[in-house]
Amino acid sequence: MDLTRIDGVDVIVAQTLVSEVGLDMSRWKTEAHFASWLGLCPDNRISGDKVLARGTRHVLNRAANALRLGASTLLRSQTYLGAQYRRLRSKLGAPKAITAMAHRSPTRLSNAQAWSHYVDKGAEYYEQRNRQQQIDFLKKKAAQLGLQVTPAMLETIN
Repeated sequence: MDLTRIDGVDVIVAQTLVSEVGLDMSRWKTEAHFASWLGLCPDNRISGDKVLARGTRHVLNRAANALRLGASTLLRSQTYLGAQYRRLRSKLGAPKAITAMAHRSPTRLSNAQAWSHYVDKGAEYYEQRNRQQQIDFLKKKAAQLGLQVTPAMLETIN
């Protein structure tokens, strides 16, 4: 399997992952366990319904750093994942967006054989799909308020 076919994973990132993690992913039950081991999962510390601290655990892990490095390269990538990263970056800021995209990498890595047949749909497809989701959300919210969204209103949104 060729890990470099995955967007955001180049030769250096792939070599770091293989040297730190190995090729056997069966050590972890699920992708979520692997992401937690990498320290890319949210770690909300709660006591009595009060959030004491939130964010990711501080783990010194070269593999996680490599995945973050690969995720940061998606900024200029004209791919589906690049468009997804840019949208997250505009909402969350760069550090959180990088961690979020690195968190999605374990799923992509564990399904690397499926990625050998992957065809990227591109940034334009992502933008179109995201716009349609926003329109559907607006229609649903308007219906809850007893309003109706017309095509003329959608034209002014552009």
